[in-house]
Amino acid sequence: MEAAGRAGFRAAEVAFPYGQGAPRELRAAAERAALELVLINTPPVTTPNGHEQLPYACRIHIMAGRIPKGAEREAVSAEMEATFIENLRYATDILAQVSVAILKKVGNPNLKLQLDIFHCQIMDGNLTQNLETYFPVIGHIQIAQVPGRHEPDSPGELNYPYLFQLLESMDYSGYIGCEYKPKGKFFLRSSKMGGRVFQCEAAGDTLKGLGWARSYWESHGLLHGGS
Repeated sequence: MEAAGRAGFRAAEVAFPYGQGAPRELRAAAERAALELVLINTPPVTTPNGHEQLPYACRIHIMAGRIPKGAEREAVSAEMEATFIENLRYATDILAQVSVAILKKVGNPNLKLQLDIFHCQIMDGNLTQNLETYFPVIGHIQIAQVPGRHEPDSPGELNYPYLFQLLESMDYSGYIGCEYKPKGKFFLRSSKMGGRVFQCEAAGDTLKGLGWARSYWESHGLLHGGS
């Protein structure tokens, strides 16, 4: 978060803050860096205390889990879907602030879709129509170039200037997390489209890959005093 603040970002995701200090320490680090903490993931494995993420939380990415090793998808899919729906209902009852078919089955307006454009392109493509179709239930977006999962301006299949403009034309006001692997050695996160804020958790070589973000900020009159 300190590196993100130095790079000029105003918000950050911390995927797995558990075991990295008490929630108050994480909050203090965010305040020192003048950052908003906008997203965490639920733990990917069962934990003894299902409420442990609440002290950290703003938005929470509720992870669906994986098919058990050695199991056949057809044999376990119905039970896993039922468990996921039950977990989401439980979570949304607690989290008053936090696939579309699953969202409709859960039936709680506090639950939104996190759409990862990288995975959406690989699995389905047709990004313009998918963004327009799912826009009413999208609460968070993540990006990376395809196929290398690097910076959005790196060589690849996706035209991110077009996609950013599309989201602006739809008045998207949520965050965009840069879920990519910089060509350096650190991960980077990012942004709020409506307020045109980008964010990251970055240091070292990651900074060399931020030209795309600075160009975006400059095009919207967001860079001041060279920072």
